[in-house]
Amino acid sequence: MQHDWIMGLVGGGIIGLAGALFLLVNGRIMGASGIIGGLVDGSGRNDWVERAALLAGLVIVPAIAAFAMGGSETNLTGNVAVIIAAGLLVGIGTRLANGCTSGHGVCGISRLSLRGIVSTAFYIGAGGLTMVLFKHVLGVI
Repeated sequence: MQHDWIMGLVGGGIIGLAGALFLLVNGRIMGASGIIGGLVDGSGRNDWVERAALLAGLVIVPAIAAFAMGGSETNLTGNVAVIIAAGLLVGIGTRLANGCTSGHGVCGISRLSLRGIVSTAFYIGAGGLTMVLFKHVLGVI
C-alpha cells in the first residue's frame, strides 16, 4: 500500500476518533465550521477556550507532523486569488449547509443522519463539478 494511502487512513481514523471523543465528552457534534462560527459571531463566548484549543490543534498538529516527517508535498495552486476565492466559497457553503465535512461527513454519516448523508453527497458532488469546470474546462487551477 502506498505511503499516501496509509497516512490518509491513519489521519481519517484520528479525525473519527476525535469526533467520537468530542461527542462523548461534550454531547455535541464536532463540526469545525460551527466551532469557528461560534467564535466569529460570538455565540460561543462561554466556551471560547475549548473552541480555540480545538482549532489550534487542527492547525498545529499537522504542522508538527509535516515538520517531523521532513515536509509535505501538496497539489495546491500557486494562484493566490483562486486560494482566497476557494476559502471564501467553502466558508459560505458551510454556513449555508449548517455544517462542513467534519460535522456532516464524519459525524453525520457515522450517526446515519439523513441530513449529514444528503449534505455530504451534495458537497462532494459540487466539489467534483467545480474541479472539472475550473481545472479541465477553464484551466484556472
